[in-house]
Amino acid sequence: MGKFGLQFKATLENVTNVRPVGDDFRWYLKLKCGNCGEVSDKWQYITLMDSMPLKGGRGSASMVQKCKLCSRENSIDILRDTITPYNAEDSERFKTIVQFECRGLEPVDFQPQAGFAASGAETSTQFPEINLQEKDWTDYDEKASESVGMYEVTHQFIKC
Repeated sequence: MGKFGLQFKATLENVTNVRPVGDDFRWYLKLKCGNCGEVSDKWQYITLMDSMPLKGGRGSASMVQKCKLCSRENSIDILRDTITPYNAEDSERFKTIVQFECRGLEPVDFQPQAGFAASGAETSTQFPEINLQEKDWTDYDEKASESVGMYEVTHQFIKC
């Protein structure tokens, strides 16, 4: 069993408090089996709302799946209390925004999509529906009369 942190990095322009919104936020991941090394070819998503029982009544996880290659049962769980916003002072630096508890697998790739939100860095303007699939996002903060954005969005996983 291991914990993996998803580290997020972006260049922020006039925004802060970048965060996933809601228990239904979809974390799109590619996962690798720790037993045989098989990597999923399709993106799989997990949410805080998902809960599947583990074999033998050992609790639950966000996702439980059998490896297609070796048939081993693996699981991954989102650690709710580790979800952290990415702020203006974090700009251009890697910061862990969530941790996953993994049994028998590890995350190897992440695809940000819809469901992020942010706040104006100098104003209270809310940007509630941000899609980062293109790895860039721009908008305009009318209260501050300035453009806002996130650029060069990237990520890495670390073992915690």
